[in-house]
Amino acid sequence: MNYIVQGGKKLKGEIIVSAGKNSPVALLCASLLVRGKVVFRDMTKVSDVMNILKIFSSIGVSYEWKDDSTLFVDTSSQLSMDKIDKDLCSKMRVSLLFMGALAAREKQFNVYRSGGCKLGKRSIRPHTMALEAFGISISSLESYYSVSTQSLHAAEIVMYESGDTATENPIMAAVLAPGVSIIKMASANYMVQDLCHFLNTAGAKIEGIGTTTLKITGVERLHDVDAYYLMPDPVDAMAWISLSITTKSELVIKDCPLDFLELELLKLSVMGQKFDISEKRKSKSGHFDLVDITVLSSELVALTDKVYGRPFPGFNIDNVPLFVPLLTRAIGTTLVHDWCYENRALYALELQKLGANVRLLDPHRVLIEGPTELKGNDIIAPPAIRPAMAILISMIAATGESILRDVYPIERAYDGLLGRLHSVGVNIKRVELLQ
Repeated sequence: MNYIVQGGKKLKGEIIVSAGKNSPVALLCASLLVRGKVVFRDMTKVSDVMNILKIFSSIGVSYEWKDDSTLFVDTSSQLSMDKIDKDLCSKMRVSLLFMGALAAREKQFNVYRSGGCKLGKRSIRPHTMALEAFGISISSLESYYSVSTQSLHAAEIVMYESGDTATENPIMAAVLAPGVSIIKMASANYMVQDLCHFLNTAGAKIEGIGTTTLKITGVERLHDVDAYYLMPDPVDAMAWISLSITTKSELVIKDCPLDFLELELLKLSVMGQKFDISEKRKSKSGHFDLVDITVLSSELVALTDKVYGRPFPGFNIDNVPLFVPLLTRAIGTTLVHDWCYENRALYALELQKLGANVRLLDPHRVLIEGPTELKGNDIIAPPAIRPAMAILISMIAATGESILRDVYPIERAYDGLLGRLHSVGVNIKRVELLQ
């Protein structure tokens, strides 16, 4: 699939932040712990969600969409892990979450080696080290991981790496493990918090949500969940903030989870960006503070210090690429240090094809000099979600026609993308075949 964009136009209107992909896929995997019926509200239909549901169907989990955003899942049936969709499993790194989600109900199963964004070598060691402490044995074979559990038990662990999915796996293992578990150096990021609140709604006993130390008292079973509202995704929100600034348009971004955007907004304010921010209100789940952000016309000046990501609380690692387009509008030079992944900084060089002044210092650091005028071009989307979205944002801001090819990475995470873009005046269409 490809996008054709007629860019360079001012936009106007409102965009509502969606749940994206990170919380949805984690909560879907966690529904396997319930062994019953779960109703998710404000669920997205991004590619990653739809593919997880296809994997669910292959192992005997039933589901039904009640409407466009209400999903009913029944995980009570006996699972047929030998029939798992190997191809889809191997394409999705998030399938690693089956290791923790199934540890209490399946004595032995296989998880096929997973793909996802192409961001260099990504070890699963943080997952395996954490899970093995709970009595889960993981053997690495040529094309899959063999997972077995003889006796699931509580554990006190220090995370080898404070990754989001790496933290979600031991959380799910600990929920049904007899005894009291402590997870130190845990990720406190938004999707981890949403997962913990969902599990507590189902009867889990998780304390310390939002901190880097979690105390989990194992329970015998979880119960059905009549309705759980997923939180709006802050990285989804950041994409629309970036779009507004890069296109020099005054957009209203609704339902922004403020606690996970405060540092990004502060840095933008230091650059000279102005906002109107509504009064805080609680999310539908009652666990998160939401605001509406109106992005106002502003003149930007480059930051004197670098832009870099870090685990929460901090500048979201996934928001680093989304800052790159708007930095092309700032007067001066900004250093972007994308230290977390081996290859992701390289994708910023693709913006040179649109006229951006981007200079690579090393595999992790780029200099963005602005302001520059962006012009349309024909680009193949990088095989990584956030860099691909950054290029699309730049194309919408660029004058003339642009073509973004192979857009699957974007559709993995941005729900109803074209409809939301059309609603604020973006001239974009999706086509299958191009010469």
